[in-house]
Amino acid sequence: ILPFLCFSQMHVSGITDTEEERIKEAAAYIAQRNLLASEEGITTSKQSMASKQSMASKQSTASKQSTASKQSMASKQSVISKQAMSTLQQEETFEKKSRKVAIREKAEQLSLRKTLEETEAYHAKLNEDHLLHAPEFIIKPRSHTVWEKENVKLHCSVAGWPEPRVTWYKNQVPINVHANPGKYIIESRYGMHTLEINACDFEDTAQYRASAMNVKGELSAYASVVVKRYKGEFDETRFHAGASTMPLSFAVTPYGYASKFEIHFDDKFDVSFGREGETMSLGCRVVITPEIKHFQPEIQWYRNGVPLSPSKWVQTLWSGERATLTFSHLNKEDEGLYTIRVRMGEYYEQYSAYVFVRDADAEIEGAPAAPLDVKCLEANKDYIIISWKQPAVDGGSPILGYFIDKCEVGTDSWSQCNDTPVKFARFPVTGLIEGRSYIFRVRAVNKTGIGFPSRVSEPVAALDPAEKARLKKCVLLIFPCCFSEGIVPGPPTDLSVTEATRSYVVLSWKPPGQRGHEGIMYFVEKCEAGTENWQRVNTELPVKSPRFALFDLVEGKSYCFRVRCSNSAGVGEPSEATEVTVVGDKLDIPRAPGNIIPSRNTDTSVVLTWEESKDAKELVGYYIEASVAGSGKWEPCNNNPVKGSRFTCHGLVTGQSYIFRVRAVNAAGLSEYSQDSEAIEVKAAIAPPSPPCDITCLESFRDSMVLGWKQPDKIGGAEITGYYVNYREVIGGVPGKWREANVKAVSEEAYKISNLKENVVYQFQVAAMNMAGLGAPSAVSECFKCEEWTIAVPGPPHSLKYSEVRKDSLVLHWKPPIHSGRTPVTGYFVDLKEAQAKEDQWRGLNEAAIKTLYLKVRGYLKEGVSYVFRVRAINQAGVGKPSDLAGPVVAETRPGTKEVVVHVDDDGVISLNFECDQMTPKSEFTWSKDYVSTEDSPRLEVESKGNKTKMTFKDLGTDDLGLYSCDVTDTDGIASSYLIDEEELKRLLALSHEHKFPTVPVKSELAVEILEKGQVRFWMQAEKLSANAKVNYIFNEKEIFEGPKYKMHIDRNTGIIEMFMEQLRDEDEGTYSFQLQDGKATNHSTVVLIGDVFKKLQKEAEFQRQEWIRKQGPHFAEYLSWEVTGECNVLLKCKVANIKKETHIVWYKDEREISVDEKHDFNDGICTLLITEFSKKDAGIYEVILKDDRGKDKSRLKLVDEAFKELMTEVCKKIALSATDLKIQSTAEGIRLYSFVTYYVEDLKVNWSHNGTAIKYSDRVKTGVTGEQIWLQINEPTPNDKGKYIMELFDGKTGHQKTVDLSGQGKDEPFKRNEGRWVWWLMPAKAGGWLEALNLTCNVWGDPTPEVSWLKNEKALASDDHCTLKFEAGKTAYFTITGVSTADSGKYGLVVKNKYGSETSDFTVSVFIPEEEARMAALESQKGGKKAK
Repeated sequence: ILPFLCFSQMHVSGITDTEEERIKEAAAYIAQRNLLASEEGITTSKQSMASKQSMASKQSTASKQSTASKQSMASKQSVISKQAMSTLQQEETFEKKSRKVAIREKAEQLSLRKTLEETEAYHAKLNEDHLLHAPEFIIKPRSHTVWEKENVKLHCSVAGWPEPRVTWYKNQVPINVHANPGKYIIESRYGMHTLEINACDFEDTAQYRASAMNVKGELSAYASVVVKRYKGEFDETRFHAGASTMPLSFAVTPYGYASKFEIHFDDKFDVSFGREGETMSLGCRVVITPEIKHFQPEIQWYRNGVPLSPSKWVQTLWSGERATLTFSHLNKEDEGLYTIRVRMGEYYEQYSAYVFVRDADAEIEGAPAAPLDVKCLEANKDYIIISWKQPAVDGGSPILGYFIDKCEVGTDSWSQCNDTPVKFARFPVTGLIEGRSYIFRVRAVNKTGIGFPSRVSEPVAALDPAEKARLKKCVLLIFPCCFSEGIVPGPPTDLSVTEATRSYVVLSWKPPGQRGHEGIMYFVEKCEAGTENWQRVNTELPVKSPRFALFDLVEGKSYCFRVRCSNSAGVGEPSEATEVTVVGDKLDIPRAPGNIIPSRNTDTSVVLTWEESKDAKELVGYYIEASVAGSGKWEPCNNNPVKGSRFTCHGLVTGQSYIFRVRAVNAAGLSEYSQDSEAIEVKAAIAPPSPPCDITCLESFRDSMVLGWKQPDKIGGAEITGYYVNYREVIGGVPGKWREANVKAVSEEAYKISNLKENVVYQFQVAAMNMAGLGAPSAVSECFKCEEWTIAVPGPPHSLKYSEVRKDSLVLHWKPPIHSGRTPVTGYFVDLKEAQAKEDQWRGLNEAAIKTLYLKVRGYLKEGVSYVFRVRAINQAGVGKPSDLAGPVVAETRPGTKEVVVHVDDDGVISLNFECDQMTPKSEFTWSKDYVSTEDSPRLEVESKGNKTKMTFKDLGTDDLGLYSCDVTDTDGIASSYLIDEEELKRLLALSHEHKFPTVPVKSELAVEILEKGQVRFWMQAEKLSANAKVNYIFNEKEIFEGPKYKMHIDRNTGIIEMFMEQLRDEDEGTYSFQLQDGKATNHSTVVLIGDVFKKLQKEAEFQRQEWIRKQGPHFAEYLSWEVTGECNVLLKCKVANIKKETHIVWYKDEREISVDEKHDFNDGICTLLITEFSKKDAGIYEVILKDDRGKDKSRLKLVDEAFKELMTEVCKKIALSATDLKIQSTAEGIRLYSFVTYYVEDLKVNWSHNGTAIKYSDRVKTGVTGEQIWLQINEPTPNDKGKYIMELFDGKTGHQKTVDLSGQGKDEPFKRNEGRWVWWLMPAKAGGWLEALNLTCNVWGDPTPEVSWLKNEKALASDDHCTLKFEAGKTAYFTITGVSTADSGKYGLVVKNKYGSETSDFTVSVFIPEEEARMAALESQKGGKKAK
């Protein structure tokens, strides 16, 4: 029976991302091909497949085939019957299969598996990527201490693949065995590397480094060698007598040659600060010695240790001397440590500096900064997971979340992927079109607004990894056609939740083993935990990939998930459900870092260390912030999270004290801030000083020399405590061994070295020391010969001349002395005197020595006076003899003298110009800078023609600062100069830019205003416009022209440019610009009307338009308002305009018309409504309407709630202010204090106090209001009621007081407290006797003091022995009756009066005898009894 095979072409599952996957696919293809090529293999595979099929599947296949068209029914049935017969025959063959065949099949399977394993192992050996690893030191070199003349060996063993190349260094300098033959022996045998140093001397004391390098990296190990010196010294000069410098030895390398290359970096880039959107360049000059013309170095740039490749964001350039890295558009992703590595042969050097990128200024103040590092974590057909890093700056309020935008590659259309902001820094983007590529960006949002978008991600295709292989290759796989057709797929396996956040859940599973040859798709189902209510999630579109992201889950709820497979045969059984998953962020926000420790670094930077966050998962890095101590304002130190626990904060202000804080960040968010660090003052850390410089021989003797040097440029942050000097002999040009000149440090910058050899040449080195340690030694000095010097001071300068003579200045020139003395000339002193003055009249022009060979004399000359000059040189030994005299010269400005003039032409070219009218045929112009010829300067270009000369600056910059002079030869000193200092440089550059790019001067920038009718006026004003001036009007980058919508106008006399729009519509939102051109000059001004600004302007324009329409008829010029009159009434008023006789005005309260007695005449334009005695009943909404045939207008005033309270407060205030002073009134019951107000309302609170204490009201003391009177009643007053009484009227905001004094000091009408108005009943004290005396007392008040008189039975009563009347101290009246009898009974009265009035107090005295009263009572009772009878 012939096998029936079907050949189908399918795409390989996945782009071969790794070599391992490629090997597996290739091995599987070969094994399958070999298996099908063997007859046994075909039979075996058919048997195994047939045994798995049942008769039902055969019938199913036949029934499917019978559904074809009726025209081919007969032929189809014939084919089916043949296939059925073939299947039956195969079954019989399978039943007869022997045990031997089964064993052979098993053996073939084992053989196939072994073949696959061997093939994979073979290719793994061929694949170096699986074997490569970086160098690793198995045995590191060990430090040694040896005696002089001994040998020492350093050993190390290194592992790595490819085999590392080991290079030995001494003090970071590669060891060249050819430069010192026999000194060093370097061997490498069987992985053991050896450096042998023969005949060690003191110079071999150093740090040695073994550097192992291969393609995977570089690793170094260090060891120190210390060579000890014997106490006995010996003459070592003989060891150098025959020495000669060995030439460099070259050998063939991949570069053509190999030697010791020295690589130096000049003009290096420093720590740099940029801002998002700006451009930046990093660069340095690379100097390589020796120079090999035909070979260029390998330049590689790194960011945070990762090599950089040119892209649209970054470009690299090597000019042959300078390496440059340019950022075309800075983003925060570009922040980091940048390193340039220059490799030449086996040698390389590198230099690093940090680049900081600050956030761009937000369009909306307070909006957050842009996120960064947007990347694609995973991609398939159904979704792409995007991740990003949170920004350091949140704009002042917490970030609420992030919006993700996508854009299909090849378009400019961005669309937002999520409706609500997501807080987790990962998000699966769905809704993608399979096979298309997308780019993404992320925006942060807080309560203020949305910040700038991040840098876009790299493009990524919406494809399964299995589908990406189509881009590379296609493989032909051979399968039997009937093996899998019509099989319902089984359940997926290994279903799990791979990621869960509050916004989404990601599921992952493996395809089923039983899946058929055709493709399968998936349906995802969910149910709440504890229920069996399964719901299909993707009801409309099945999932094509074995991963899926679910949204719209309720945060905090628990769910289970399962997946079903489907194909053309149907939907399979579900997979096993996942474990219960709670919707929420599984990744916790990290804890705050701790133990923040700052330490000094440089004068503008601080090194910060901290303890990393504990138990932090998926940590992205840390953000650091700094704040000037006490300011409370925090600024970010980095905008790209840094890993590790150490960071250098740059850009700080020297001398300021800072505090720091750190927080960690992962995908879940940012941690809390750490505790603030201690404050630290920014200043350079203490370090050893830099080398001294300019070593010179100050004086020389037969056996000693005096050296001098300059203090180091950098003292290391601490004072220098001393210097150490080393010296060595130089014999025949060969330097000897260094020796110490001083054991104890010298404090001065000079030192005398003794015990030297006469006529021997020496070299010297000096090292400085401070409390941090000994610094590096200086560069080796020049060779100085030890011999006796004779002349110590310098000789006189010579060739003195003067130029640029003016009435108050001139310039003096000279040449240095031929003999400089024992030491070089360090400066010059210039003296002058009048030509006829005596020798003792010389005056010095400079207190300190000048180093230049010229001096501009200014401020010492008088016009018309003749002067002479001389110059003296000075060195370390002293001041030398003066020069010959220069002059005499008269201080005057000669007629026709002209000056150098600076000129900037229309192209912005800057030049210095000079003109001379006194030239001879031999005269020439000579230009100089600081009186040094500029003939060969590449920065200048000189052009002379006739009697005029011009020196042009090619590119004026800081290098061109100086004094420029022009001399005319063969004349009597005609010259002129021009000083370009920093201020003049700025002025010239600004003027050059203005001429090169002239601008139309503008008085006012483009502005927008709303006119009366709601028209919008755009206008700006230029200082002046010519008749040829033109203006282009731009809206949203498109030019607009005059028409029905836009009206333009230019007034060239005033420079006012206008554009009018009748109305602002929604489509008018955007940016408006006026572009001016007047000849070559241009300018532009822009106004942005977007968002809230546009809406506000549009609203104002519409309001003005409606106002204009309203004002065409009767209208309110001032809307309804209120005021409280002096009579405490409320007056509602409004101002009206455009009124005529027919205009009516109607008042309403709470929509009910108010009848007004008076008719408004509108003469003054004011309409009023008076409300008397305003109270709560008058609260409501008042409305007034104006109307006539032209229209109507209305104004409303709400006097309810808070508005009513405010009005009542003012009413109460007026009422309180209307209160009269407190009055006092005596009543039958006692005393009454009272005040009158205009009228009283309940909202006016009345409070009484007595001597500063609130009065407690009772039956004796009462308060109340009667009509307009507010009173306080005191019944039966006592002495305790004396004092100061205050009535406070509280209007709701303020208290208003009225005061009265009842202490007797008041200036009120006389008032007395009467103890009378009583009836006194007097009886004898004992039987047979009478009461001896009756005493009454009365207190009287009044100012002036009142007069007192007494009455008895309305007749005047005078004082006598029986009745004593007294009035003491103007306050107390006494009434005394001695020997009381019945005759004393009667009505008495006390009268008090002063100029303010009078008052009378009455009382009755009744005297009776008790026995008489009893007798009279008995008689009355008898009379009553008789009547009863």
